[in-house]
Amino acid sequence: MTLALDIPLNDSQFSAQRKSEVLVEALPWIRRFQGRTVVVKYGGNAMVDPGLQQAFADDIVFMASVGIRPIVVHGGGPQINAMLAESATPVEFRNGLRVTSPEVMDVVRMVLVGQVGRQLVNRINTYAPLAAGMSGEDSGLLSARKSRVIVDGEQIDMGLVGDIVDVNTELINSMLDRGQIPVIAPVSPEVDEAGRPTGQVLNVNADTAATAIAQALRAEKLVMLTNVAGIYGTWPDPHTLISEISATDLRAMIPRLGEGMRPKGQALLDAIDGGVSSAAIVDGRIEHALLLEIFTTKGVGTMARRDDYA
Repeated sequence: MTLALDIPLNDSQFSAQRKSEVLVEALPWIRRFQGRTVVVKYGGNAMVDPGLQQAFADDIVFMASVGIRPIVVHGGGPQINAMLAESATPVEFRNGLRVTSPEVMDVVRMVLVGQVGRQLVNRINTYAPLAAGMSGEDSGLLSARKSRVIVDGEQIDMGLVGDIVDVNTELINSMLDRGQIPVIAPVSPEVDEAGRPTGQVLNVNADTAATAIAQALRAEKLVMLTNVAGIYGTWPDPHTLISEISATDLRAMIPRLGEGMRPKGQALLDAIDGGVSSAAIVDGRIEHALLLEIFTTKGVGTMARRDDYA
């Protein structure tokens, strides 16, 4: 006996069928990423819109629940700007770039560690005590050295701004092995050329910190949430959004990207060059963008991959 394939479905049955189709599509990706480390940079609108904040926390919990090992690295630009204005903290700009003075650094630490990180940890932990908030200062998690910023051929002193030079992968892996979700604020202690602590703390860009952590752990994937749909072949034509690009093609394209997108494109390429299998820019303005990127065939945003990635 053959069952008819054109049985009419009521609304609830149709909704249930669509959900089952989504689960079936997700299955091969769940199997692919199970037991693998995925580093997520949390930023953009996802950080300031309450609905998107909760959707992001849901996504992270879902990933952990199906056996993926997520790590979250967060920034806090909008919150830092608001606190600087509210506290009337003096801010100096050099060549259009904000200098991180000791006074600004105090605000950065307070916002990233005490506000943004805590809020995200609390949202994740409404399900179970999974998330552990920390900064690069905790237990020697990260080490940094002052950045060399060159503008128009001239080196600019940006104050207490740094780049990651070492990641305590043993600490992170031990947390992941215990089923914890590290939620990392990228303020990090400075070390000198010999690796000795100087006693200073540096502000590290969340994009570059997430990339450094993904490289050090040889993560399976790096996902960066931002406020753009991805990389466009011809900006701003939405029809030219590039859904997938090889490392070779991205390397050739980076010099042609606009100033705002070029650092993000470079972060993707740096991650891949550092051993990460794939890296993606994802539109954080879309609810559950993280799950759509990882668990659907097409994904969202732009994914860069190793040339031999299949």
